[in-house]
Amino acid sequence: MAANSSLTANSSLESAGFFVGRWWTVLLRGLTAVAFGLLAFVWPHKTIATLAMVFGLYALAHGIFSLTAAIGSRGERGDRWLLAFEGAVGICAGVLTLRAPSIKAMLLVLFIWLWAVGTGALRIAEAVRLRKMISGEPWLALSGVATLLFGSMALLGPLVGTIGLAWMIAGYALVLGLFEIMLGRELRAFQSS
Repeated sequence: MAANSSLTANSSLESAGFFVGRWWTVLLRGLTAVAFGLLAFVWPHKTIATLAMVFGLYALAHGIFSLTAAIGSRGERGDRWLLAFEGAVGICAGVLTLRAPSIKAMLLVLFIWLWAVGTGALRIAEAVRLRKMISGEPWLALSGVATLLFGSMALLGPLVGTIGLAWMIAGYALVLGLFEIMLGRELRAFQSS
């Protein structure tokens, strides 16, 4: 039994090292989210198709950054499956959204909701798993909570209209981006210490 808990502790430490070593992907995800949020604020009057395209590009970029971080450490032991799964969810949401050029508002809301629930839950799981091993895990947990709350609010999208949905998405992206930038900075400082 002691050997099993020692193996689990070593695996968790290696996962924390992997996460800290990929601080730059977290920072890139944050910068991408801020850029997406600013674009959504600048273009609130654009059609649902434009909003869907911008969301699809964001989800795709977010997924690629996450999957790149997971694959980039394939020689290291440890659990990378949460980050890899988060990347896969983002890539799937991005591809599905971009492949439907004449997307309807309800379908866009469904894609956003599925992405938000999957990504939010995975971020909270990552934060709980790494809470004693990394610096900045509250930012990771907050980004998960914000994503879950956003997913719940996105279901109200048809009630608030296209402009309201655009502003809701933009506000969420800015908050998420700031959380991820703060997490990336904390991880970088933790790695340097």
